Amino acid sequence: MQQKVVIKLPLNGKRSSCKAMQIAVGVPGVASAALAGEDKNQIEVTGDGIDVAALTMLLRKNVGFAELVSVAPVSEDNKSGDDNKSGDDQSESEKEVAVLQIPWYYNYPYGYGPGHMYVIRDQNPASCSIM
Repeated sequence: MQQKVVIKLPLNGKRSSCKAMQIAVGVPGVASAALAGEDKNQIEVTGDGIDVAALTMLLRKNVGFAELVSVAPVSEDNKSGDDNKSGDDQSESEKEVAVLQIPWYYNYPYGYGPGHMYVIRDQNPASCSIM
């Protein structure tokens, strides 16, 4: 599934924008990368199976502060009308997601055990030594 990722960067000059583009294109799964936004301070990456967290971390390490703006699937509007109808049926069936039932285990804390009782006996029962 193709996805479109938009990351906001502080691209102050040509050098930082070139560096950001090189890093973005070097990530596996990237099909294209382009600068976007009013001030060309956003990088728009499209591809299949992009690790968005790894891409953002690489940009933070090498370029500077990077903010993940959006991750969205790419819509394909180039199909004809007949193909869209069959594609819609397929996409509706793909939208149905089975909910995985996970058993919930309750954790009951262990209570404190009974206190230990020790009997201490005096070794010399006759406390008077004069007698």
